[in-house]
Formats: sequence, C-alpha cells, structure tokens
Amino acid sequence: MKKTPAKKNPSTKKNLKPRSTPARAATCSNDAKPCFNPWSLSIYVYWFIILFFIAATFYILGRSHGVLNQPGNNNVEITEEALMQSSDYYESGKNKLLAGNIDDAIADLTTAIDAGNASVDTYILRGEAYMQSGDYRNAMADFNTALEKDAKSSVAYYDRALLNTRLEDYNAALNDINNALAARAENGNDILQLRDLYAKRGQLNLWLKNWDGAIADYTNSLARPDGVVNPAVYAERAEAYTATGNYNDAINDYASAVRVISEQIQGATTAAERESLSNNAMSYFEKSAALNLSTGNIAGARADLESAMTIALALNDSETVERLQNLIQELAK
Repeated sequence: MKKTPAKKNPSTKKNLKPRSTPARAATCSNDAKPCFNPWSLSIYVYWFIILFFIAATFYILGRSHGVLNQPGNNNVEITEEALMQSSDYYESGKNKLLAGNIDDAIADLTTAIDAGNASVDTYILRGEAYMQSGDYRNAMADFNTALEKDAKSSVAYYDRALLNTRLEDYNAALNDINNALAARAENGNDILQLRDLYAKRGQLNLWLKNWDGAIADYTNSLARPDGVVNPAVYAERAEAYTATGNYNDAINDYASAVRVISEQIQGATTAAERESLSNNAMSYFEKSAALNLSTGNIAGARADLESAMTIALALNDSETVERLQNLIQELAK
C-alpha cells in the first residue's frame, strides 16, 4: 500500500529558529515598496548630526557673548557686557575722578561712551577728567560734543568756560559763562550755584579790566543765599574797587575776606589747608595796609602790618617777619 506523505504541522514551523539572513529593507504596505528605516543608517551619520548640533550651539553662544556691531555708531565694535554695564562704567569713572584717579576715570568713561548712546553727563565728566590731566584738546572735544547733544547744558558751558580760562581765551570764556547763566535761568539745576557763576564772570571781567562789570558781578555773587562764600570774591572785588579808586570799599572787602578765612580755618582738616588760608589772609592784610597808607591812615596801616606779621610768625616765615618788621619801623618814624 502506498504511504501518504505526512502533513507538516504549522505549529512546528513557528517554533523553528530562523536562519540569519542579510538585512533588507522593510516594506510599509502591500505594494512591497521599501520604506525609510532610521536604524539602518550608519553610526557615522548619527555622530555627524550630533556634532553639527554641538557646533551650532557653540556658534550661537559665541554670537550672544561675543562682539556686536552697532549700526549707525561708526561701526564701533563693543561687547555685550560693556553695553549692558555702561551705567556702571559711568559711576565707576565718576567715583575715580572724585578720588583723583584721573587715568582710570578716563578709561571707564571711554568704555561707557564706546558702548553707544552715552549721556551728556558722560561726555562732560570725561571732559573734566581730560582737563584735569592737561589734555585740553580732548577736553574741548568732549565739551563741544556735550553741547551738540544738549545746547542748553549750563554745566557744559561752565566747564568749557573754565577750559577757555586755562587757555587764556578770556573773551570765549566770558561768552560761555553768559550762555551758562542763560541756560541756568531756563533749566535750573542743583549742580551749578548762581553764586559761583557770577563770581566766575566777575573774575573774567576783572581780567578784562571791566572794573564796573566785575564789581557788579562780585556783588551779585555775594548777595546770593545759595552756596558757600569764597573769600577770594571779596579780595577780587577789592582789586576792582582799588582800580576805580574806591580805596575805603577795597579796605572793607579785604577785612571781610580775612573774616571769612578765620571762620574757614576753624573747619580746616589739614595743615596744608590751614597754611594756604593763612598765607592768603597775610597777603590781604598787607594789601589793606597799603591802601590805608594811601589814604593817610597810618594807624590802620600799622595795625594791618602787625596782623600780617603775627601770621608770618605762626607760619615760621622768618623772611616775611623781617620784611614786615622793617615796614613797621618805617611807619614809626
């Protein structure tokens, strides 16, 4: 009898371990077309992608912390840190200038300006620093820039007047003081005192030999309630009075100057400051003595010379003591 072949058990096929076959593309549908299998990519491709994203990340970070180009600012390149901290550099420069650290103050204020959009005060402050360092050209440039940004800045006009005074351009300085007074009247501030503005204009008029104008300005300065009286204002008005022949008014002003100095000496904190004030007082006594002598007031002249000699003795100024003693002896004859 012919044997019938045994039927294959379907379950047996499922339990058979498949032989290793080469990888082939997976099919996505019944049309048997191969679809993309991400796991079939080479490991090198994945490393390339990872490195690309790392490089892109560092590039972005570098751009955010690196050099920024400010359009419209003459292509000045600045760091973001400098841009974000420009106000800090301004305050640092201001404090260093007040402390007398001029070079570092200029460096900080320059950083604040290079950051862009610098304030008028920043240019004024750097101009003051340049002026103190003797760099008058850059000081003038900064004051001019400040006035270009704000044509009504009384502080910029005043500082430029001080600079023009150092340059001995007294007419330009006088013009700046007039502009400062006009700007101060329109835009009041707590930085400039009218007492100081009138005193400065009085000094310029004195040097320009405008005696009446100097007297008027000094008088206006002394009449102001704000600020502190400077004994030099009395002494300089005395010079203007002397030039116009008003000797008695000049003598009274020298006495007022000495009175203010005596008050200031009480508050002086250093020996150098006391010595400077004392020397000024001694000089005013001698000038007053000369005026008293011109008016025939011999007793007043001798009293002034004796006061001057007392100061000279306190200062251990033997040369001045000897000279004053000789003058007093001449008056006694």
